[in-house]
Amino acid sequence: MQIQRIQTLLLLIAVALMCIFCLTPFAQSTAVDGTATSVFVKDTPVLLIVNVCIAVLLLLNIFMYRNLRRQMTLTLVSILLLAGSAVACGFVVTVGMPGAQLIWTGGVLLLVAALILAVFAYRGMRSDKRKLASYDRLR
Repeated sequence: MQIQRIQTLLLLIAVALMCIFCLTPFAQSTAVDGTATSVFVKDTPVLLIVNVCIAVLLLLNIFMYRNLRRQMTLTLVSILLLAGSAVACGFVVTVGMPGAQLIWTGGVLLLVAALILAVFAYRGMRSDKRKLASYDRLR
């Protein structure tokens, strides 16, 4: 028996945020003639593949409620990939596109929010694991 509460909802919201992140601009670059263009995740295929994989991992993670240890491991991997994606986005903007600036109120905020939700879901799973261990001690 597994205890599932809020972490399923948190993971579902994180999946939705990752899907929205793939569709919104995360940076804005200015050309020499002064025109501003938005930079989307689809403009960098590696970031797109990584972010879609993160969304799929988070979605699969919701259905692994029967094996709490595997669910926690997959959540931890997703958290590490989310942090790596955030660093990669910053790296792409600063090194790959000189003159580009991050849009903090756009895609970057969605990525950070998904990371925070995944961390809170992991904390909820860890709390459930402790609660199940205490019930096992009572038996």
